[in-house]
This record gives sequence, structure tokens and C-alpha cells, in this order.
Amino acid sequence: MELEKFKELENKIKGIVSEQVFLKKQISTLEEALKNKDSEIDVLNNKIKTLDGERDSVRARVDSLLGLLADIEKAK
Repeated sequence: MELEKFKELENKIKGIVSEQVFLKKQISTLEEALKNKDSEIDVLNNKIKTLDGERDSVRARVDSLLGLLADIEKAK
């Protein structure tokens, strides 16, 4: 009877240890995925900044051209 309880306890401990190892691996995998996503976010934020700059540049050029067209209309 004592041996059975000991074996049962031993099996429970082995299960807990096995689960802990699995969870540590899963945490490591998730941390790596998070790092990758953070890097991806940084790249995308930089692209957004670049595109915003290009948009502002195009907007300024269009405004300049519209100003030239307005000057032509006034000259008529």
C-alpha cells in the first residue's frame, strides 16, 4: 500500500516536471515571436515615417503647382 502511494506521488511529480519543461519551451518560443513582432513593428513604423515624408513633399509640390496655376489665371 505504501509503495503504491509512493509510485502515485512519483508519477505526479514527473508529470509536473514534464509540464514545467513544456511551459518553459513555450515561453521561450513566445518570447522569440514577440521579439520578431517588435522588430517588424519598428520596420513598419519607419516605413510610415518615410511615406509621411513623401506625402508631405508631394503635397507641397502640388500646392506649389496650384499656386502657379492661380497666378496664370490672375494674369489673364
